Amino acid sequence: MNALRSLGIAAGLCGLWQLLVWLTDAPHFILPGPLRVLAALYGNIGLLLQHAGVTLAEILLGLLLGVLLGLGSALTLIWFRRLRPWMLPILVISQSIPVFALAPVLMLWLGYGMASKVAMATLIIYFPVTAACYDGLRHTPAAWLELARTLGADKRTQLLQIRLPSALPALGSGLRVAASVAPIGAVVGEWVGSSTGLGYLMLHANARMQVDLMFAALLVLSLMAVSLYFLIDWLLRRLMPWQSETLFDDAREAE
Repeated sequence: MNALRSLGIAAGLCGLWQLLVWLTDAPHFILPGPLRVLAALYGNIGLLLQHAGVTLAEILLGLLLGVLLGLGSALTLIWFRRLRPWMLPILVISQSIPVFALAPVLMLWLGYGMASKVAMATLIIYFPVTAACYDGLRHTPAAWLELARTLGADKRTQLLQIRLPSALPALGSGLRVAASVAPIGAVVGEWVGSSTGLGYLMLHANARMQVDLMFAALLVLSLMAVSLYFLIDWLLRRLMPWQSETLFDDAREAE
């Protein structure tokens, strides 16, 4: 049923896309139709997969580093209370600087290779994961912590056996958000400067007026992002069966 619904939504969006092309009578180098984009996808599948592999590696590395740094920062905020008044303002201030504005600086520091793109993806993932995990850790039910102290549990035991399990649903939400935004950091880094990746391919296709190829690369990127989101969602459902409700479950219940 879910597969049929997804196919129906995809078919509906393609239909609206084609209808927009017909109504606006836009030339193909401005707005290609879905069939033209699919033809470009089929005709350049090897090139697209080659660049998609580079972008996927950047996304996965950025996701891994962003999650590890975010989880470590959240644990530091909980464990070392005296650091909280210093770290929290730094975290908030860091988000006032657009991450995209840092892309040229990262390119200057780390070069045009994969490192600068991974750093961009890490930065854009870091704060959502930190905020979600820290929020989950500090909202552990006080009754649970009081019971643990009554039973003689020390601070480390409370953190590992009570606070962390209690924060898993919030961390799961942060991971879902991270999976959604990770491709943004990698592609923006490729736009600023690179020689490989889907962002690089889109820029060069646009410069050569190959808009159908640009849309095909965007389609591949979208499929990667959606697949990554559902993979993480599936893993979280298996790891936390007591918290299996997601946005799509809520939508089904609303029906």
